[in-house]
Amino acid sequence: MKIKFAQISDISQIKLLMNVAITQLQTPYLTPDQISASHFAMGLDTQLIEDETYYCVWERGQLAGCGGWSFRSTLYGGNHSAGRDAARLNPETDRARIRAMYTHPNFTRRGVGRLILETSEAAARAAGFKGLEMAATLAGEPFYARCGYVVERRWQDENGPVPVPLLTMVKQIG
Repeated sequence: MKIKFAQISDISQIKLLMNVAITQLQTPYLTPDQISASHFAMGLDTQLIEDETYYCVWERGQLAGCGGWSFRSTLYGGNHSAGRDAARLNPETDRARIRAMYTHPNFTRRGVGRLILETSEAAARAAGFKGLEMAATLAGEPFYARCGYVVERRWQDENGPVPVPLLTMVKQIG
């Protein structure tokens, strides 16, 4: 597996991976209506690519996963999502964000997510952040818990046709 910064030229493959991951990996946790609504809340924020804080993991030329971190206020969502805020976070007082983590269903449980998460954590730490937070899905909760994240609060995204359960998960890194 090779991890590289995501490029604008990767966007079409990233979007395909996100769609299949949302649709297939959320099935045990969400109703069909909630899975459909997840597409309103989730997706690619191209600001992450521009900031060089978003990564792609490739295996034999196939996109196995993507994800990253951010020094901006937006907690989750894609370019199309409501409530985006590009304001810069203060590493002394704010937690960096883990953003848009997706693994292709054919590559789960092979270290893809952990590689992205560890790379993101190291980059956020190097940027001076002492803590991280994310909006996690129910499907992601067990993985993030194994990686040392704890649930700070449970809530629902209300931007789609039906509410979608999410969790704010946090971790200290400094």
